[in-house]
Amino acid sequence: MFVSVAPQAYFVQQIGKDRVDVQVLVEPGADPHTYEPKPQQMVALSKARLYFAIGIEFEKAKLGKITAMNPNLTVVHTDHGILKLPMAAHHHHPDAADDDHAMPHTDKSGKAVSSEMHAEHDHGSRDPHIWLSPPLVMLQARSILTALETVDPDHRSGYEANYRAFMLELVDLDARLRADFDGLQGSSFMVFHPSWGTFAHAYGLRQVSIEIEGKSPKPAQLMALIEHARESGIKVVFVQPQFSLKSAREISKAIDGRVVVVDPLAGDWATQLRKTAEEIKRAFE
Repeated sequence: MFVSVAPQAYFVQQIGKDRVDVQVLVEPGADPHTYEPKPQQMVALSKARLYFAIGIEFEKAKLGKITAMNPNLTVVHTDHGILKLPMAAHHHHPDAADDDHAMPHTDKSGKAVSSEMHAEHDHGSRDPHIWLSPPLVMLQARSILTALETVDPDHRSGYEANYRAFMLELVDLDARLRADFDGLQGSSFMVFHPSWGTFAHAYGLRQVSIEIEGKSPKPAQLMALIEHARESGIKVVFVQPQFSLKSAREISKAIDGRVVVVDPLAGDWATQLRKTAEEIKRAFE
């Protein structure tokens, strides 16, 4: 079976354990926005039974070709029922006005809310990084469980036990993160690529993105970001290994700050999410 990005493999393995053999399509260090599957991956996909999709851009272009090549492949859309926020709702930029129409994907208690509870309306591009929000991972886990039970009903009880254990892990992680950011709601942190919007939204934070609509900022925009960082007391710029560090380094130098690398595509999902949370919290001190 295949997943698009490495964090998904972690989710599937938590529920499937030794009953699953998971391959990740987007290789380490690659950009999932522009990834092209390798020929050997296409061969493996032609024989796969399950593909866990998550709604990232390259899936739209590739899944049709993959399913035509392998009619027996079942595509499981693990983002089904999840309301993805408009990028503008949490991709805050000092030149942009806040979006008053943004709809949360968690309620006041932090419980994940599905899109079926809201009337969807078009705000342009939506944030695909739903694997970085533990409440939304809870919803994805249910889709994974259902798929595994469907293709392997003889081991339903084992999958359900693993699912319950994983849910307890997610609830505990979510509670710890809420405690970590208690009292810091509304605080801003700066990133190069706006990967952390769903994470920020889940815990009442705001990400300020250097990258604007997939492009590095122009000089005037860079100056506005620097001024915003100074006014907001931002001293850390978070980057990920899949993107250039140039603009982030320019801003960190101008604000006498530092650059911290965090990886939203890390395979050891829970460990890396906790480490990132610690770095973000430290940035507010």
